[in-house]
Amino acid sequence: MTRPSRAPRQSEATQAPPQPVFPAIPKDTVLPRLAALQTAPIADLKQQWRVLYGKEPPPFSRSYIQSRLAYRIQELAYGGLRPETRARLEALGEQLDGGNVVLRRIRADSRPLPGTRLVREYDGVQHVVTVRADDFEFEGRPYRSLSAIARHITGTRWNGWTFFGLKGRAGA
Repeated sequence: MTRPSRAPRQSEATQAPPQPVFPAIPKDTVLPRLAALQTAPIADLKQQWRVLYGKEPPPFSRSYIQSRLAYRIQELAYGGLRPETRARLEALGEQLDGGNVVLRRIRADSRPLPGTRLVREYDGVQHVVTVRADDFEFEGRPYRSLSAIARHITGTRWNGWTFFGLKGRAGA
């Protein structure tokens, strides 16, 4: 014989799940803890992640875990971003990507930052190109594309991104 299931009581149905409690970090221990992250084994870093975030660490690199732990230690010791700051950052993000999470993960522009100097040696001569906001500067002249500069240097058609080593690398 089976028992009929009972309906949850009113207080059970409206209760929110308990929020995890994170340890308070005394301010005078922040610097030693940050320094210890540099030499701690990855297993220790992952354990700290579990304690400080209340969940399993992501399967990312040591440097990622280390940097996020450093931020979290400081956040718990000194306090995080103010709600107004968080709201402002979220609003700015919405302006950029319209709230589309997929777009948020794609770099808006694969172009190097303005001011970046691209150096390429060709036929024993070193060629330097400066990336500007809307074009590229080579030998004091503006060029609309890296391909135009590569063509100027070599006399043949080249993909400028390939010529300057920007295409085909991981993260490029």
